[in-house]
Amino acid sequence: MTPTPAPGGPVHASSATELSLWYGKFRALDKVSFAINAGEIVSLIGPSGCGKSTLIRCMNRMNDSPTTRTEGRLTVANYDVQSPNTDVLALRRDVGMVFQRPNPLPLSIRENVLFGLKLHARSTPRADQERLMTEAFETVGMWDDVKDKLNDDAESLSLDLRQKLCIARLLPLKPKVLLMDEPCSALDPDGIAAVEELMAELRGHYTQIVVTHNMQQARRVSDRCMFMLMGELVEFTDTDDLFLAPQDERTARYIEGRYG
Repeated sequence: MTPTPAPGGPVHASSATELSLWYGKFRALDKVSFAINAGEIVSLIGPSGCGKSTLIRCMNRMNDSPTTRTEGRLTVANYDVQSPNTDVLALRRDVGMVFQRPNPLPLSIRENVLFGLKLHARSTPRADQERLMTEAFETVGMWDDVKDKLNDDAESLSLDLRQKLCIARLLPLKPKVLLMDEPCSALDPDGIAAVEELMAELRGHYTQIVVTHNMQQARRVSDRCMFMLMGELVEFTDTDDLFLAPQDERTARYIEGRYG
């Protein structure tokens, strides 16, 4: 089964037109529409339960279940995400996911980063595997930390290095979009700073869509920001504009601490 491209080619890294999603009878997303540009960092903010994680989980089909239903259109990395003909494995190769808590595989540090290649590109020569692995570690700034212990268990790493490892694990496959669901919530201040620095270094090379409850983090790292409330996308604009001159009263109330 081959990926189903969105008609007309990849104008945006991701876009949605009146995307709605139900968990059973509960409507978690309500006619959400947006367009995200390639290479930018977009933060999703809003109170708990407002639909942020649901939205990014839609982007690589992690909400699929017999009790969920979607309407509208969603494209990510030029895939028509909800099409029954879309190859979900290929979609997840091009649209990587980083979760709230670092989740390294129960393998060595080396095998964690090579896992995707062995799953999706088994014919990759060993020399190329090693090169791509080294490049991934260098990109996330942890090569010096791991180069002498690649065969150690990944769980032996500190929490922030485990989160960096989870990002590095995606890179050998050259994904187009990185989805991050509260990637810093389990980290201490030093770990948060390290991951935010990495996100800044990846800007322009990867599109990053980040769920965060930390509004200061959203202001620090994102080019544009979405504010969601009760499944609705209330406002989506440049980060400075959203925080300094929100156009919707609900956005202003949330930023001022009168929601959530």
